[in-house]
Amino acid sequence: MSQNEFHQDRFHLLALLAAYGRSGKAMIQNSAYVDPFIRRGYAVIMPSGQPSINDKDLDWGVADGYDLARDDVAFLSAVRADAVERFGIDPSRILIAGFSRGGSMVWDTACQAPELAKGFAAAAGAFWEPMTTECDAPVHLFHVHGFKDRMVPFEGRQLTWEGVDFHQGNVMKGVDVWRRENACLSSAENSFGDDDSMQKDWMDCEAGSIRLKVTKGGHGVPEGWRDAVLDWFEALP
Repeated sequence: MSQNEFHQDRFHLLALLAAYGRSGKAMIQNSAYVDPFIRRGYAVIMPSGQPSINDKDLDWGVADGYDLARDDVAFLSAVRADAVERFGIDPSRILIAGFSRGGSMVWDTACQAPELAKGFAAAAGAFWEPMTTECDAPVHLFHVHGFKDRMVPFEGRQLTWEGVDFHQGNVMKGVDVWRRENACLSSAENSFGDDDSMQKDWMDCEAGSIRLKVTKGGHGVPEGWRDAVLDWFEALP
């Protein structure tokens, strides 16, 4: 896309972070995946991670106790700055979203660099242990997770991969980090979807907001996730 093809008043920027082992380049060439966002008026960027601890599969440098000797939050900040400069994107109209390991990178980015986006949305990926106890500033966060997810269980789990011990964090423990950061420790507004999903909204925060949706599915992006996230994002104050 050249700058003269880009109409700032019509577009938001959506940065999508892929799951472990997935290439952003390959994903963005999948029109079935990207077109729903473009039809809603979003310019889409899908950066790729770098090799993981096996020096082969693409991964994100998530804060999980293992040092991959790189700073992916700084990398995403550079990607954002490049998009803003080259295409004249309004930096106040940016959404960063991701799935699975990419979702965890969304949480880390929101925590360490909340100024990078207006909203952050993650599916099936949150904080890992050792979990932070505080973040840099309040954010608007929408997290979706499958109740039957066994790859990244809602309650967290310990696992050994490539001979290294890891601990996926408990999602509610992570949500409490955000509740403290956003200063919204009162009860949530509760609702139920036609798909048997359960949703909690903390809207009375001193700053930011939190939406947590738990579906009856497993490890995956639930049907309707794209539109639900965009509807939520476009309604943010």
